[in-house]
Amino acid sequence: MRLSIEARIIIAATLVAAAVPGITRTASAQAPPRQAVIETTAGTVVLDLLPEAAPNTVALFVKTAESGGYDGTAFHRAVRNGMVQGGDPLSKDPAKKAQYGQGGLNQLKAEARAAKMLGGSVASVLVPGKPDSAGTQFFVVLADQPSLDNQYTVFAKVADGMDVLQKISAMPPDASGMIADRAEIRKVTIRDTPPEPFIKDSPQQLGAYKAVLDTSAGPITVELFADKAPETVRQFLRMADAGVYNDMAFHRVAPGFVIQTGALSSRTVPLSPKQQALVHDLQPEFNDTKHVKGILSMARGESPTSAQTSFFICVGTSTALDGVYTAFGRVVDGMNAVDAIEQTPRTGETPNTRIDLKTVRIIKP
Repeated sequence: MRLSIEARIIIAATLVAAAVPGITRTASAQAPPRQAVIETTAGTVVLDLLPEAAPNTVALFVKTAESGGYDGTAFHRAVRNGMVQGGDPLSKDPAKKAQYGQGGLNQLKAEARAAKMLGGSVASVLVPGKPDSAGTQFFVVLADQPSLDNQYTVFAKVADGMDVLQKISAMPPDASGMIADRAEIRKVTIRDTPPEPFIKDSPQQLGAYKAVLDTSAGPITVELFADKAPETVRQFLRMADAGVYNDMAFHRVAPGFVIQTGALSSRTVPLSPKQQALVHDLQPEFNDTKHVKGILSMARGESPTSAQTSFFICVGTSTALDGVYTAFGRVVDGMNAVDAIEQTPRTGETPNTRIDLKTVRIIKP
């Protein structure tokens, strides 16, 4: 969705510029990547910081966060599915709501403007007509906004929590255009970016994990065949850990054959940028596992390399699938839930009532 929101994110304010001690234009190329974890009353948002794009802006954001400057502030303005805005120190005081959007500005000289304002971009708020007016206030665009290209300094991008920001953006405004209820930022923590899970695990290590499919029919526990399909198992674990499988459905039920889930089209909320980045075509890992009842295998189209997220559980023996679909696991507990899903009323192969795949939880060895 593309919305014209420029008029909503530029705040009309005239404040005296102030120097900020401790902010220098230096950034070590050797420094590890860092993130900001923003805990809000609506949930948690994680930002990847971009010091290579805007070193001074990132330095101010980090300094403010580490001093507690964002704690107790609020996201005060939003456009539904378009943007959310926060970071004003005045928003710590509910009694000053009429002044929200006027604080924390005029602290930085202009830095490079982002050529593209893509969904998930986090940028500095500016006073109209004053390029050197950035400060602690920031806004996050929730969809691509080409009308804002080349106008704002982007200093971070959303790594996780886009659903939280969407929720905040949908909060009703009051008569002045501010968010009527309080969307508070409880705490902002700066941390080194944690390593991606499962990337360096050996097949033996991957095979020690189990996964629990939490469904509306009950839990289904599976073991994973990392010795047979190591990269498929690795990708399944990465997507499960990132929440890609949250809020999906079993969209296909073929009694005596398969029950199938994992289709992105069945998800109730869009993927975050971090989740979307995980989704890609998988190379097949066909193996000698027989497709019998309880086996997990990757669904695909006509191309052997078209598997992505969707997978099925066999509810019968299907020799036609052997060696041409990537089997990667087996149900070890919860076959009663599998049977219940197989027996659900349906029209053709489509369940009449939604069967939820709530989450896929990883059980560590």
